[in-house]
Amino acid sequence: MSARTADAVVIGAGVLGAAAAFHLARAGHRVIVLDRGAPGREGSGTTAGNLHVQAVHTRRPGQKVPLDSARFLPLQRAASDRWESVEDELDASVELRRSGGFTIAETPEQRAELIAKHAWEERAGIATEVLDGDGARAALPLLGPTVTAATWCPLDGYANPLLTTPAYLSAAVRHGAEVHPFCPVQTVERSGSGWRVTAGDLRIDAARVVDVAGPWLGEIAALAGVRLRMTPVAIQMHVTVRLPETLRHLVQHIGEGLSVKQVTAGNLLIGGGWPALRLEPGPDGRSPISLGSVVGNVAQAARVLPFVRDLRLLRAWAGPLAATPDEMPVIGEVPGAPGFLVAGGTYAFTFAPLWGETLRCLVEGEPPPVDVHDLGPERLMEPATYEQAR
Repeated sequence: MSARTADAVVIGAGVLGAAAAFHLARAGHRVIVLDRGAPGREGSGTTAGNLHVQAVHTRRPGQKVPLDSARFLPLQRAASDRWESVEDELDASVELRRSGGFTIAETPEQRAELIAKHAWEERAGIATEVLDGDGARAALPLLGPTVTAATWCPLDGYANPLLTTPAYLSAAVRHGAEVHPFCPVQTVERSGSGWRVTAGDLRIDAARVVDVAGPWLGEIAALAGVRLRMTPVAIQMHVTVRLPETLRHLVQHIGEGLSVKQVTAGNLLIGGGWPALRLEPGPDGRSPISLGSVVGNVAQAARVLPFVRDLRLLRAWAGPLAATPDEMPVIGEVPGAPGFLVAGGTYAFTFAPLWGETLRCLVEGEPPPVDVHDLGPERLMEPATYEQAR
C-alpha cells in the first residue's frame, strides 16, 4: 500500500469536491481528491446546471418539508456574484449563460408567493420584477394562458455541468492537487491529531478530511463514526430533440417542480426535481426512471409552455441528489471530530463556487464569506454519533 501525506483529503470529485480542491490547492494546500468512480458522473453529471438566483420553488414533487427561501436568498446572491469570475479563475469555458429567468405562477396562492419572495429578494439585493399574466406573456410570448403572474430576474442562467466539474478539477491539478478516480474510500480513522484515509491502494495521512460525497456523504461520515441524518433522493431530467433557438430564458414554476431551458446545443432540458422510481440511489449509483414522473413533468412543461407539445422527447435519466431532512444545505466542521468537514445538500451546483471558497476558509480557520452558523452538521447528528473517531 502506498503511504501518502496531504493537508486535505477531499472525498468526492463532483462539482463541490472539485470546487473545494481548486480553492484549497490555489491557496497552497496539498490536496488529494478521491472518488469511487469517474469524476463528475453521478449527481454533478446528471444535474440541469441551473444557476438559481431568484427564489426557487419551495417543494419538489414528493418533498415533505419546504425549504426556507428567505434563508436561501443571501446564499444565492453570494453564489451569483462568484459565478461571474468562474471562467476567468479556471481559464476555461463552462458555457456560462446569464440569460435571465422567469418564475411563474398559475394560482392566486402562487401569485401571492411570488409577491412575498419579491420582497425577500429586494432585501437580499437581488433585482426582480413582478409581472401579471399579460405582462409575463408580453415579455415571453411562449408562456401559456394558465400563467397568471411571473417574476423576472436577469441574473438567472445556467452552465454546462459536464464542463464545470472537469474545469475545476483541471485548475486544481494545475495548482498541485492530485485526483484519484475509481478509488473508493474504505476507512476514515483518527490518526494522532489528524486523519488516516485508506482508498484503493492508498493510505493517506492528512490534517483535514472534506466529505463532499453527495448522496453518499452520510456513508463516508459513518466511516469516521459520525452518523448524520441524510435523505438522499433520485430525481429525473428530460431532454428533447434539438431545435432552433426558441427559448432564451430559464423558466421555473414557483409552486411545482419544474424548470425548463434551451441549452447551447439546442435541446430543451426539462427538470425540476420529479422523483425517479427509487428514492434511494442503488449500489451502482443509478436509479431507474419513473414513467409517471416523465408524464407528469413533460405534461406540466407543455401546459405552461404550449410549444413543448410539438417536440419529441429524446431521452430521460435519473440522478442522485444529496438532501437533508430540512431541505437546507449542510456545511461545516463536525462537532467532536476536529478536521472532519462536510458540505452538501440541494442546489449544490448553484452554490459550488461559494461552498468551495467557504470550505477553504473553514479549513484555514478564517471567517467564511457568508454566515453558515445555522447550516452546520450538528443539526443532523444522531445521538451518540461520534464513536469511532473519538
